[in-house]
Amino acid sequence: MPDLKRPAALNRLAVLTSGGDSPGMNAALRAVVRAADAAQMSCVGIADGYKGMIDGRLKPLDARDVSGILQLGGTVLGTARSTRFRTPEGREIAAKNLRNAGVDAVVVIGGDGSMQGAKLLSEEHGFAVVGIPGTIDNDLSGTDFTLGFDTAVNTAVDAMDKIRDTAASHNRLFFIEVMGRHAGWIALYSGLAGGATAVLVPESSWEEDSIRAKVLESFALGKRFCIVVVAEGGEEGGAFGVARRVTHETDLDYRVSTLGHMQRGGAPTMRDRVLGARLGDAAVAALLDGEDQIMVGERRLEIVRTPFEETWTTDDRDFAGLLGLMDRLAR
Repeated sequence: MPDLKRPAALNRLAVLTSGGDSPGMNAALRAVVRAADAAQMSCVGIADGYKGMIDGRLKPLDARDVSGILQLGGTVLGTARSTRFRTPEGREIAAKNLRNAGVDAVVVIGGDGSMQGAKLLSEEHGFAVVGIPGTIDNDLSGTDFTLGFDTAVNTAVDAMDKIRDTAASHNRLFFIEVMGRHAGWIALYSGLAGGATAVLVPESSWEEDSIRAKVLESFALGKRFCIVVVAEGGEEGGAFGVARRVTHETDLDYRVSTLGHMQRGGAPTMRDRVLGARLGDAAVAALLDGEDQIMVGERRLEIVRTPFEETWTTDDRDFAGLLGLMDRLAR
């Protein structure tokens, strides 16, 4: 690691995990604490996200405190959603607790809501804040992939592989619901990797007739199974409602499987462990460079820094192109 010089005003760093948990958060936490230690900064961990910041649940962390957590899913700091932090009064209490603990800067590991909270904390109370994208939904720009996405997709693909075995045995259609209420990245990538016939995502409209025709065509061509991946919440009734409408007035034998929160859990993949290590180290480096209100990410294997607001308002990743690829390969 390069020799990092600590600015005089940066003595103590706080780190928290916020919002929905994602595999790789612990890898990022470990890297933040050890990078801070290498730069001769002290570090405190905040339990249960912004809720813990308001409740004053801060504790010192050193290199040994984060030993043995790299392979763990979830977050050892805990996480929670806080309605109080959404208010100026709640953020005032949180800021007072940070000042009383001698905190100069904050690293926030979480999704878009967490980044928005971090921006407000910095604007209103002057703390330097850097974000790390930790969400299985992959719905933050400024990075090709967010922490936990790779693990969640691999969990979904593993389930699809098992379902395909029984589907092929029975000449059956399966509708598999994955997480992603407002973002279809898990559905798209798991559909591509799992050989799905179709994926239904909130980013693209679809019609029951076209999905029905595609499924019937696949079976007519001799395929013994079909899988349709549905991003949760895209249509009324979720995958169950979609299944009823698509199979209406057909003799298709179908089943529905909802993967649910199992996609959040489990040991992070190699990709998420390495990404967490890189982004945790990069967050500390950004603070040492005097950065504020930015998120660190990885684009084309290079570390990049993106202003907070751009991470939830713009996205240049080629979702439509991948959706087109999915459609061309589904036969």
